[in-house]
Order: sequence, then structure tokens, then C-alpha cells
Amino acid sequence: MAGPLTSWWFPQEPLRRVRLLGVVVYLFLPVDMILFTGGVWGHAHGSSIYRPVLVARLLHLPGAGTALVYTLFAVVVLGALVAAAGRLPRVAGYVVALGYTYWAVLAMSYGKVDHDHLALIVTLFVLPTVGRATVRTLPTADQPTVRTLPTVRTLPTAGRATGKTPGPGGASTCGQAAGWALRCVQIAVVATYFLSAYAKIRHGGWEWPNGATFQWAVTRRGTFFGHFVAGIPGALLIGQWVVLLAETASPVLLFLRGRALYAGVAFFLAFHVVTWAAITIHFLPHVICLAAFLPLERVVQRARRGAAGQPVPVACDKAVDAVG
Repeated sequence: MAGPLTSWWFPQEPLRRVRLLGVVVYLFLPVDMILFTGGVWGHAHGSSIYRPVLVARLLHLPGAGTALVYTLFAVVVLGALVAAAGRLPRVAGYVVALGYTYWAVLAMSYGKVDHDHLALIVTLFVLPTVGRATVRTLPTADQPTVRTLPTVRTLPTAGRATGKTPGPGGASTCGQAAGWALRCVQIAVVATYFLSAYAKIRHGGWEWPNGATFQWAVTRRGTFFGHFVAGIPGALLIGQWVVLLAETASPVLLFLRGRALYAGVAFFLAFHVVTWAAITIHFLPHVICLAAFLPLERVVQRARRGAAGQPVPVACDKAVDAVG
């Protein structure tokens, strides 16, 4: 019998949730490589400002070059399209993970290190561990014919127990492998917030929440909305403390369920929206990974049924609050 720690690390989760998360992440990569880490293109013809980050130094990775940059981009984009289509999930997935990580290392070696890519890279490495899973419609109350997902083996660390919810014909819709992958992404998301709070105090001291941190940011790159908020007495100071406390308390997300969890995710989504509206910093690579906390398969199911408020089937052996 699995203990509490094993059950927490390897919960049974819908395979379709991992599959849908993978589709979103893989299709986002070309956008990221062009718009958000596109600075690599500017160094393809050589640059004297290459300062490799620790990973690049340990592995003796060369800086950007014309052949390297174009090859990396082609390999990652092609692999991402293959993986998003559900073909060769392990091979294509690991190729994309390694290729994109190299691309991100290059991007961070020519300027500041963006911590909003941590969860994205972790996601790319854990998605292939789940193997093949298809995006199919789960059974509903008005669908007598049940289509189930193919069996997916669990991770070696989960032992011989499959941890699956069997369906007709022995197929399954849930697995511990899916749960482990999602848990890793969730931990990476939370670690990004928590370590960000730690870095604020380590490098900025208590002047970060008590000083003019946000005022300085608004002065440098503030929008109309940012300057409007800055004009409200005490608003920026309160905002600094809210951000610091929220990031420090972010590990709570790992233990919430149902509506409480969705409220926590909504809070951080709102935080990123406000940040973008005030100083045009979006954290989109990180925001996408927040989807690992959400029942993506039920959102898609509900959209397909086109009937708001109707019961949504739950694939795994646990109760889940209705969406909406």
C-alpha cells in the first residue's frame, strides 16, 4: 500500500491533462524562440558579449553561431510539431527538451537570466516520461459508447503497481505517470515563486518590500495604468508586500484542492496580468505552466459539449469540483 508521500508524488491524474498541457507547451515554443528568447538570432553571426551561464561552462557549450542557431531552431520546431501531434512522444519530446534547453542557455548567456523559463524547461523534460496519450473525449452521461485512452506504463519508481483507473477492455484514462509529471511541473512553478521571494530578500534586503522598488520599475517602463496606480498613495508599497508574501506562501498551491486551488491559480494569473498591464512584463512561459494545476481535460470536454453547468465526468478515482 502506498504511503502518503508516494500518493502525493504519484497521484492518479488524467492522461489527457498531460496530453493537452503538452500540446499547449509544444506549440508555444516557436513563439518563444522568435519573440521572447529571440535575442539568440542577433548573435548568430558572432558576438563578443557571450558570458556562458554555469550549465554552459560545465558542459563547455559553444556560443551562438549561424549554423548552430538555425539548426537548433529547425530541430526544436520540427520536434515540437511532431510531439504536439502525438507522434514519437518520447523521442521527439527528449529531442525538443535538450534542444530548447540549449537555446535557452544561449539566450541567458547574452544578458540577464529570466527565471520565467524554469517551469517551462522542467515541463519539457517530464512530458516524454508519460509516453503516448491521445486527446479523446471522455464518456459523458449522454454518450453510451465509451472511448478510452490507451494504457500507459507508470514510471519505474512507482513500482509494479499501475495506479490506473481501468476502463472497458482494460484500457485506462488515468495513471501515476501522468500524476508524477504534473507534480514536477507544479513544483517547478512553485519553486519559481518561492525562490524569487528568497532572491528579493537575499539581494535587495528588506528594502525591497519597504523601499521604492515598484516606483523605480514604473519610472523605467511604466504604462498609463502603471503611472495611474503609482499615483494612489501607498498602493505600490502595499503591492510590494503582497507580492513578497504571496510568493513566499506559494508552496500552499501544492496542497490545495478544488475551488481553493483554482482561486490560488487565479490570484497568480491576476498578478501576472497586472504586472503586464503596469510595466509590460508578462512571464508568459511561466504562466502557461500554471495550467498544470487546472483540469484541462474537463474544460475541453465542457467546450465540446457546449452546455454550461452540466455535470462533467471525472476520469480518475476522486471527486473534483465543477468548472465554472
